[in-house]
Amino acid sequence: VSKLDAFPLCLWELGWHLVRALKTRGNTPKYGLIFHSTFIGRAAAKNKGRISRYLANKCSIASRIDCFSEVPTSVFGEKLREQVEERLSFYETGEIPRKNLDVMKEAVVQAEEAAAEITRKLEKQEKKRLKKEKK
Repeated sequence: VSKLDAFPLCLWELGWHLVRALKTRGNTPKYGLIFHSTFIGRAAAKNKGRISRYLANKCSIASRIDCFSEVPTSVFGEKLREQVEERLSFYETGEIPRKNLDVMKEAVVQAEEAAAEITRKLEKQEKKRLKKEKK
């Protein structure tokens, strides 16, 4: 998933459902799984396509960060979710969302703090384990 662009994420599972529909001579699917997200359900009808593409882009970014990061944290996922929420409110109220660069800089700082805390905890656990082995 981390190597996919946003477009295949929009159409995730669409291929399988298309094959099944063609075999059973049923209705062919119009959208993929991402279209059933609650984010897209909350958007107005004219903005559903925009939000689905935006959500697919953010999912693609999140999967890449998750795949290639050394220490797993939820900071980036939370920030990306906030961006989707801000984009939804932008389409509803016109309130301008924050720039992606600013959000990611903030997320990097928080992720570094979280990673440092996680490594400290792991070092403590390792010291306790070594102490028990000596006894």
